[in-house]
Amino acid sequence: MDDDFAELRTREFGYLDEGGHTYLDHTGAGLPPRSLVMGSARRITGGLFGNPHSESPASRASGLLLAEARQAVLRHFNADPDEYTVIFTSNATGALRLVGEAYPFSRGSRLVMSLDNHNSVNGLREYARARGAATVYVPGLRIDERRLFAALSAAGPRGGTGGLFAYPAQSNFTGVRHSLDWIAAAQAHGYDVLLDAAAFAPTNVLDLSRHHPDFTAVSWYKVFGHPTGVGSLIARRPALARLRRPWFSGGTVHAVSAQAEWHVLAADEAAFEDGTVNFLSLPDVTAGLAWIDGIGMDRVHAHVTALTARLLTGLRALRHSDGSPLVRVYGTDRAAADGTDYAAADGTDRAAVEGTDADRGGTVALNVLGADGRIVDERVVTRDSAAHGISLRTGCFCNPGAGEEAFDLPLTRLRSAAGTQVASLEEYLELLELPSAGAVRVSLGVASQPRDIETFLAFLTETYRDRVPTAAGLAARESC
Repeated sequence: MDDDFAELRTREFGYLDEGGHTYLDHTGAGLPPRSLVMGSARRITGGLFGNPHSESPASRASGLLLAEARQAVLRHFNADPDEYTVIFTSNATGALRLVGEAYPFSRGSRLVMSLDNHNSVNGLREYARARGAATVYVPGLRIDERRLFAALSAAGPRGGTGGLFAYPAQSNFTGVRHSLDWIAAAQAHGYDVLLDAAAFAPTNVLDLSRHHPDFTAVSWYKVFGHPTGVGSLIARRPALARLRRPWFSGGTVHAVSAQAEWHVLAADEAAFEDGTVNFLSLPDVTAGLAWIDGIGMDRVHAHVTALTARLLTGLRALRHSDGSPLVRVYGTDRAAADGTDYAAADGTDRAAVEGTDADRGGTVALNVLGADGRIVDERVVTRDSAAHGISLRTGCFCNPGAGEEAFDLPLTRLRSAAGTQVASLEEYLELLELPSAGAVRVSLGVASQPRDIETFLAFLTETYRDRVPTAAGLAARESC
């Protein structure tokens, strides 16, 4: 491992070891480096910054820092400012919503999505349906390109092709990285491409001079931990010009009349930044990008990739005394995950489709298996890991499609459940015949070290080896 990252852990993230924490939820939230937080406090307390929608000295100071932040984002992604512009939002979800509500869906267009998508992308289908567009999902934890290209080339409901193609550069469920080459392929079929880079951007290089998605959504606290509440939509200028906003607000208009009921939207990104941007925090994006670029995104990628390989190797070696697997890992063929034969519910050879670990990031989804071979209730793992000072994530991670694929839920069962009235989530799980409400997600980042992995592997062995844990006494689930 790179000794510089060990020193970085002590200097910037020393609060982890000082507090006895093992943090394994970097996909949920990056950790704030001490230097960024202290630098932010010095800037705010040492200057005067006002609402940038004015020409006062305080407002101009904020306006200059806002312009610097836009330039920093474009530099980080190697995006040509003549081609791209940056819209600041509250998070990646806000960036995705901006596209969904303003995209010109019609009865002749289509919304094509991978089944592996965050709910913030799944929600776009409601905008598409409201305007009569067809919605199509492409299945697979690792998407079969043949199915994808078939979906992109198929005719729409009125014979037309084209529309919006939305997918994640990296799954927030399994960590599988999906091909960026699909961007140009979809555009060749007449689609605009919306790339969800929220899980990808923290540990991977995204070069927008090589790949040209029309819209890219990111959330900055996932990249460098501070500040929260700031995301970006990086949009190609021609694609942004095709959007039609359904409303206007403070800061988005160039001119407006209340009595005559007309308005003129501002040009470019200003028309999409509702109200006053988070002007006290946006300079932290500039500082955060300087911090992560100073380390080198290629080095961060190599660091996390090496740690992920170490984690996967350790997980697959975990066995009960009888040789049966202790965990099942998702996002690869299950033969590699737990040593058992595996075929997809629809009869396809999933091992051939899903590939290997070479194209996955620092997010690993798994389920613990008891000595009886059954999945251990994820609430048990939540309780036990917390007692050991381990922060991880359990559930479906706002990605129901990947969860449905992981648990091989047939479409017929899902459709039948849609029309059934249930009193609780527990009854819904019974209806779907699910052994658990989700998986266990472990994710690594710039602050991670090998000892975090060893702590987690030791926890799994000491807590679950040769045991059959039960969920007796645990509170009922309220949500997935």
